[in-house]
Amino acid sequence: MRLTRRRPLLVAVPMCALAVLAARPTDGEVPQAPGHGLGSGVSAQVVRLYEEAAAATLKYEAGRREADRQRAEAQRLEDLLDRERAESAVLSEDLGRIARSQYRTGGGVPLTAHILLADDPEEMMRGQRALWKAHVALDNAIKKNARAEARITREEAKAAEAWKALEKRNKQLADLKNGIEQKLETARWQLQGQADASVTAGSCRGAVRLDQPEFRFTDSWVPPVETYALSASYGSGGALWANQHTGQDFAVPIGTPVRSVGAGRVVKVSCGGAFGIEIVVQHTGGYYTQYAHLAAVAVDQGERVSPGQWIGQSGTSGNSTGPHLHFEVRVTPEMGSAVDPVPWLAQRGLTL
Repeated sequence: MRLTRRRPLLVAVPMCALAVLAARPTDGEVPQAPGHGLGSGVSAQVVRLYEEAAAATLKYEAGRREADRQRAEAQRLEDLLDRERAESAVLSEDLGRIARSQYRTGGGVPLTAHILLADDPEEMMRGQRALWKAHVALDNAIKKNARAEARITREEAKAAEAWKALEKRNKQLADLKNGIEQKLETARWQLQGQADASVTAGSCRGAVRLDQPEFRFTDSWVPPVETYALSASYGSGGALWANQHTGQDFAVPIGTPVRSVGAGRVVKVSCGGAFGIEIVVQHTGGYYTQYAHLAAVAVDQGERVSPGQWIGQSGTSGNSTGPHLHFEVRVTPEMGSAVDPVPWLAQRGLTL
């Protein structure tokens, strides 16, 4: 029923955004006053903002990955440039040694005089040809290195410019993402405020018909929420409960779509008491599942539901200390008949 520890969790799941109000008081509930249920568009707004936050997060993360790639490319070019500069320095040193050697052996005497004075003019000419070839090779290498350095410098400048543009775009995406998340947080608590008002009045606002995606679940059983952190478990004790905890808590933000774990029929929608806003679904085999502390409901009592169908939105209504979904498995529709939901789900192929 209550949350033992509060772990805020950003849920990034794709969701659609339209909502149509179908106001129908549930069995045993106080009839709605005229106009009661208006403002249920906050439910749809929360769902839409979830979708926008997820999309903005994906774009932001893609941008950061691209920025990392651009930085790596700039570093690669810089490393290549350093290697070519080092090779150029070696070549320049070789040229210096050749020049110094020529100066020492030649002493400034013209080449013709060297040939005339040499013991072996032919050997002298071969040496001069080798020296000339060395000069040409060195000159070509230096020119090639200069061209390569100019090209790499241009590429490096382009990469740096692209990285700067990317950083600017990523900042814009980060600002957009933060703005959406702030709006989402505001909308969540507006939704919770409506839920608290319903619990205080003991009257549900009616089903908020969320435009949910098509269900393509191949399994007969699914977890009650898509992304979550487990908190209080079945049978745990503490001052928060009269005896022991009767379900499994899923720590999720307010407004997270809550799914029916399997096919069944909604037998109870209630908006008062310790569980706050709650839904109970009857399944085949004599079992019932309960979804409590909700912020909104998306089904009416008596309605048939499919595995994975959104039946409400999580919250922190009733006897709750933080946003979460309280999930129970029972052998009757009423409290006091709960069984441990974790092995029950495991028997149906679901490991939490």
